[in-house]
Amino acid sequence: MASQGLDRKAQQVENEPMLISEKRRGSIIIQVTLMFVLCVVITGMITYVSQRNRSDKLVKDQLEFRAGRLAAETSKIIHDYAAYAWILDYWHNHAKEMDIEYDADFVLTSETAKKAGELQKKYPDIQLRYATKYEIESMAPEDQKKYAEVVYSWILTRLNEIKSVNRVDYLFIVETKAPYDKQFFVMSAADPGAVRGTEYEQVYTIGVESEVSDYQKEGMKNAAKHVSHLANAGQYVDYYSYLDIIGGRTYLIGMTYDYYAIIDDIDTQTKVGSVLSMLYQVMLLAACLLGIYFLVLNPLKYVQSNIRLYRDTKDSKIVDENLSKLNLNNEIGELATDVTDLSLEMDNYLEEIKKITSEKERIGVELSLASRIQQSMIPHNFPPFPDRKEFDIYASMDPAREVGGDFYDFFMVDDDHLGLVMADVSGKGIPAALFMMISKTILKSVAMLECEADEILSRTNEALCSEENQVEMFVTVWAGILEISTGIITAANAGHEYPVIKNPDGNYELLKDPHGLVIGGAEGFKYKSYQIKMEPGSKLFLYTDGIPEATDADKNMFGIERMVDALNSKPDADPKETLEVVRNKVDEFVKDAEQFDDLTMMCFEYKGKQ
Repeated sequence: MASQGLDRKAQQVENEPMLISEKRRGSIIIQVTLMFVLCVVITGMITYVSQRNRSDKLVKDQLEFRAGRLAAETSKIIHDYAAYAWILDYWHNHAKEMDIEYDADFVLTSETAKKAGELQKKYPDIQLRYATKYEIESMAPEDQKKYAEVVYSWILTRLNEIKSVNRVDYLFIVETKAPYDKQFFVMSAADPGAVRGTEYEQVYTIGVESEVSDYQKEGMKNAAKHVSHLANAGQYVDYYSYLDIIGGRTYLIGMTYDYYAIIDDIDTQTKVGSVLSMLYQVMLLAACLLGIYFLVLNPLKYVQSNIRLYRDTKDSKIVDENLSKLNLNNEIGELATDVTDLSLEMDNYLEEIKKITSEKERIGVELSLASRIQQSMIPHNFPPFPDRKEFDIYASMDPAREVGGDFYDFFMVDDDHLGLVMADVSGKGIPAALFMMISKTILKSVAMLECEADEILSRTNEALCSEENQVEMFVTVWAGILEISTGIITAANAGHEYPVIKNPDGNYELLKDPHGLVIGGAEGFKYKSYQIKMEPGSKLFLYTDGIPEATDADKNMFGIERMVDALNSKPDADPKETLEVVRNKVDEFVKDAEQFDDLTMMCFEYKGKQ
C-alpha cells in the first residue's frame, strides 16, 4: 500500500501542467527586470507630468515659519528670568549633580512645589521668578542648587506645554561651540509618560552629549551667527535658533519635526491627482504579473511540489526523475538541479545521522557505566562505621560531567587510626576519572602501610611520578591520620585547599596549613606533616576548589568567605546537615549557571570516648 501511495504522488507530480516546454535562454531576473524598468519609465513620465509642481520647498518654508515663532516664544520664557545667564551657567557646571523632577507641574504636592515653598519661606524678600543674580548668589550653596532645580522644572513645564500644543516631535535647548560637531543637551521637552534616557529617539536628560550629522553641524553653525536654520536629519528635520552666548558657549533652541509625517499630510491633498497615474501602474503591473507567472511562478510551483514530495516520501530517485524534465537554462533550472543534489545529500546525511546517533547512544551507555563504577570506588554508605561512636563522618561528590576527577576517602588503618583523604585531579572528564582511580588506589594502599601523613604523600608522589605517568597529570591531596583515642590528626597538604576547623563552642575557621607540591608534580619531593588536636565536639570540613570557585551567571565566584559563612550559619549541625547547608548556599548563589567543576565535600566530627 505504501508503494502504491508513492506511485500516485509521483504520477501526480508528472501530470502537473507545464506551461514552459521550450528551452529559454538568458537569466530570468534580466527578463523580469527589463519588464519592470519599462513599467517604471512609463509610469514615471506620467507621474512626473501630473505631479511636477509638487515640491517640498513650501513644506519647509511653512515649517521654518512655525519653528521660528516657537523659538521666539521659548527664548522669551528663558529671558523672562532676570538671572537667566547665571541659571544656564549653573546648569552647565552642575548637570550631573542636579536632582531634576522632569514631570513637575504646579501642583502643591510636587517635589518642585515643595522646594519652591522652602525657598520662599527661607528668603521671603526674594521673588523667585524675578530673582537677580545678586540675590541668588546671596543664598547658601545648597539653596542655589535647589533654586536652579526649581527653575529648571518651571521652564521645562512651559516647554512641555509648547511642545504638546504645537505638535513638535522634539523641543530642546542645547549648548555648543566651534567646530559645532557635538551638542550638549540642557533641556528637552516631553509628552507625559515619555521615556527619558540617552538612547536614540528617547528624550534626553540634562548633561547628555551627542554627535551631530553634517547637516546638523551646518545648522548650528548658522544659528550661532544669528541665522536660524532648518537642517535635514534623515526622517527628521532639525531647526536651530540662537538663544545666547554664556561662558564662551553658544546656547541654541532646537526643534525636531517628523518630516515624513508632515509630507504625508500634504500628500493627502494630492491623492486625487495621482489616481490616474495609479490606474496606469495597475495596468502595467498586471502585464508584469502575467510575465512573472509564466516565467517564474509556474516552474517554481513544479519545483515546490517535488520538494514536498521528497518531504513526504524521502525518495530522492523520484525527485531526480521529475526535476530532470524541467529543462530550463536559467536560475530556476539551477534551482531544480540544486534541489536534486540536496535530496541526495539529505539521504546520505540521514544515514550518517543514524550512525552518529547509534554511536552517541553507545558512548552514553559507557559513560553511565563509568559513572557508576567511579561512584562505587568511593565510600557511599553512611554511616560508614556504625559501631564506632567516637566520631561521625559524611561526604558527597557531585561531578560536573558524567565522571569527575575529585575523590574523597576514609578508612580504618587499624582499631585506633582512621585515614581521611580529600583530593582533586587536574582536568575533567574520563582522563581525570582514570587518574583519580589510580591515585586513590595508590594512596590508600600506602596509607594502610604507613601512619605518617607526610610519608603517605611522599610515597604516593614517587609512584605517580614514575614513567607510567606520561600524560603528566597531577593531583592535589589533603591527607590525615586520626588517632581515635587522643583526637590528634597528623596531616599533610599537597597543594590542596585549606581545611576548615571548628572547635567546641566555637565557629568554623580556615586553617592555613603548610602546603607542599602537588602529587605527581616532581619526583623526590618531601612533604611535611603537622598536627590538629580535636576535642570532643570539634569538626573538620574538607572540600575541593569546586566549592569556592562555583560561579554565577555574571562570573562572580562563591568564594572562601561565603563558604565559611555558610558553615557558621549552622555550626552545630551534624556532618550530613552541614554538607546540605553548604550545597544549598552554593545553589542559591549560582542559580541557573552551569556547573563547571566537581563539587566534593567531607565533614568529620570528633566525639571522643563515649
